[in-house]
Amino acid sequence: MRIDSVFIENIRSHVKSYVKFSKGFNCLVGGLGAGKSSILYAIDFVLFGDPLGRSYEYLLREGADVCRAALKFIEGGKEYTIWRGLRRRGEHIVQDNGQLKLFEGDKLLAEMKNEAIAEQLKSIIGVDREIFREIMWVRQEKLKEILDMTPGERQRKMDQLFGISDYEISWTNLRPLQRWYEGERETLTHDPDVISTDDIQKKYDETVKELVLRDAELEEARNQIQEAEEKLKEASARLEEMKALRQKSEEMKAEETRLRAGISSAETLCVRLANEIRERKMKINDLEKRLESLNVQEENIKKIIADLGLTADVSSNYIQSYVNSIIEQTSSMQGEKEHIREEIKRAKQRISSLMRENRCPLCLQDLLPDYKNGLLTRLNQDLSNYERQMRELDENTKELERLRSIALTAFSSLQPIRSRKEEIVRQLEAEKNLLNNASKELEDEERTLESFRRQLADLHSRITEFDYSRLEDAQKSYNDALENYSGLKYKVQNIEAQLKEVNLRLENLRERLDSAQRKVERLEKVKRILMFIEESRQAYRSIQPKIRGDFIRYLERFIQQMMDELTGSEGPMLNISVDEDYTPIIEGEGGYSRGAINLSGGERTFLAFAYRLGIGQLVLHLRTGRGLSMLLLDEPTESLGREDGSIDRLAEILSRLKTVEQIIAVTHSEAFAEKADHVIRVEKRDGRSAVSPE
Repeated sequence: MRIDSVFIENIRSHVKSYVKFSKGFNCLVGGLGAGKSSILYAIDFVLFGDPLGRSYEYLLREGADVCRAALKFIEGGKEYTIWRGLRRRGEHIVQDNGQLKLFEGDKLLAEMKNEAIAEQLKSIIGVDREIFREIMWVRQEKLKEILDMTPGERQRKMDQLFGISDYEISWTNLRPLQRWYEGERETLTHDPDVISTDDIQKKYDETVKELVLRDAELEEARNQIQEAEEKLKEASARLEEMKALRQKSEEMKAEETRLRAGISSAETLCVRLANEIRERKMKINDLEKRLESLNVQEENIKKIIADLGLTADVSSNYIQSYVNSIIEQTSSMQGEKEHIREEIKRAKQRISSLMRENRCPLCLQDLLPDYKNGLLTRLNQDLSNYERQMRELDENTKELERLRSIALTAFSSLQPIRSRKEEIVRQLEAEKNLLNNASKELEDEERTLESFRRQLADLHSRITEFDYSRLEDAQKSYNDALENYSGLKYKVQNIEAQLKEVNLRLENLRERLDSAQRKVERLEKVKRILMFIEESRQAYRSIQPKIRGDFIRYLERFIQQMMDELTGSEGPMLNISVDEDYTPIIEGEGGYSRGAINLSGGERTFLAFAYRLGIGQLVLHLRTGRGLSMLLLDEPTESLGREDGSIDRLAEILSRLKTVEQIIAVTHSEAFAEKADHVIRVEKRDGRSAVSPE
C-alpha cells in the first residue's frame, strides 16, 4: 500500500489542506503545533473511522460543526479513494455517513455503511486497524514502547501480534469445555435410562402385546355397539310414533277445551254487548228529549227577538250590535235632554226678568209695553215647546231602555241554550257511533260464536281415545335398547381409554428407549470428544514454545536484516539476538552482550527502529504474504541530538531504506528533513495550518 495524497477540511488546525506524497522518504516538517501530526491523524481516521479515544473531539476543528477528509492510495497497481466526514450533533460528534464512500478509480465499491467499507478495505490492503496502529504507524513517543516493556508484558504483546497467544487462549478456553463434557459424561454414566436400557426394552415388548389384545377387544365391542345402535334407532322410531299419537290426542282435547272456553267467552260478550246496546238507545232517547226542550226555548226567544223587529235567525253578534246602537241612541237623547233643560232654564230666567223690569235681558235696553208683551208671549210659547220636547224624549228614552232590557235578556238566554244544544248534539253523535260499533261487534261475535260451535261439533266427530299402554310398551323397549347401547358405549370408551393409556405408556417407553439409546450414543461421543479435547490441549501446550521459538528465529533474522540496512557498512558491526521473552540483545565486536537498557539514546533509537521494522516485516508476511510497504513515523528523532550526528544518521538511514516502499515522517528537525526525498512544509498562520511542498 502506498499513499498518493490526502485532503483534509476542518480537521484540527487545518481549514482546508491538500498533501501530495511520493515513493520513498517523505518528510512533514514544521514547528511545534503547526499541524503536522494532524495529517497522520487524518490518514488513520479516513482508513478506519474509529477514534483514538472515546470521542472525535481531537479531530474536529474548534468552532466547526462538520469536517471531512479524503485519502487516495495505490495498491496492486490500482488507485483507491476513501471519503469520510464528521458532524456535530448536540454535545456529540458522530460520523457523517453521507460522506462515507470507497472508490476504485471512478467505480463506487461501497458507501454509507462503515462495516461494508471496512470489509472492502481489509480485502484490498490486507491489514486491519490494530495492525496499522501497532506496526505501520509509529506514534510520537511510541517508538521504544515495546523495548521499555517488562519481559512478561513484551512476551504477551508479541505473542498477540504473531497470533501465538491464540494457542494459550485456546488451551485455556478448552478447559471449561472439558469440564462441561466431563460433567456430562458423569451424568450420562449414572443416568437411570442408560443403566436400565434392557428393562425398558422388555417392558416395551410386553406393552406391544397388550396393545394388540386391546385392539381386538375394541373391534369386537364396536361390532356389538353397531347392532345395539340399530335396535335403539328402531325403538326410538316406535316411541316417537306413539308420542306423536299421544300428542295429537292431547292437542285435540286441548283444542276442545279452547273451543269451549271461546264459546263461553263469546256468549258472555254477546250478553254484555246486548245490554250495552239497550243502555245506549235509552241514553240517545233521553238526549233527543232534552234537545227538543231546548229547541222550544230557543223558538220562544226567537219570537221575542222578532217582536223587536229582528229576524228570527239573527246571530248573537248582531243582537250585541243592536243593543249597542240602543245604548248610543239613549246617550244621544240624554244629551238633547240636557240641552233642552238649559234652554228651559234660560227661558224662565228671561220671562222672570221681563216680569220684574221693562228692560231687554239681552241688550239691556228699555222695552215698550206692546213689544214687552209680545216678547213674553213668544218666550212662553218657546218654553211650552221645550217642555213638550222634554216629555217626548223621556218617553223615547224609556222605550229604548225597555227594548235594551228585552234584547239583553234574550241575548243572555240564547247563548247557554245554543251551547247546551251543541253539547247534546255531540253527545248524540258519539252515542250513535258507539251504538253502531257495539251493534257491529255483536254481529261479529255472534258469527264467531256460531263458528266455534261448528268447530266443536266437527272436533267431537274426530276425537278418539288413545291407548296409553302402547306408549308404555314402546317406552320400555326404548329404555332397554338405550341401556344396552349405553353399556356397550361405556365398554368401548373404557377399552379406548385403556388403549389410549397403553399407547401413552408405549409412547413413553418408546421415548425412554429412544432417549436411552441416544444417551448411550451421546456417552460414547462425549468420551471421544473428551479424548480429542485432552489431546488438543496437550498439543496447544506443547506446540506454543516451539512456534514461539520459530518466530523468535525469524524475528532475529528480520531485526538483523533491518539493523544491517540501517547501520550500513559504515557503522559498527552489531549482532542481534532475541531471547524467549522477545528481548533483543546486542553483541558487540568485542564479544560482549548488552541489553536495550544499557544502550545510549541513539543506539536505543536505532535498535527500536530495527526492532519495529523487523516485527512489521514478520507480521505483514504472516497476515498478507507481503512485507512492510509503508511506515508512518511521528517525531522519530526523540532522544537524538544534532551534535553527535544521530539525527543526520537516522535520516540518512531512512533515505536509503529500500525495504519499505514509502516512509512518511513528521518532524520539527530541519536537519532530519534535509535527507528526505520529498519535503512538505507545514506552518501555522493566523491559527490555520498551511501546507506547501518543497
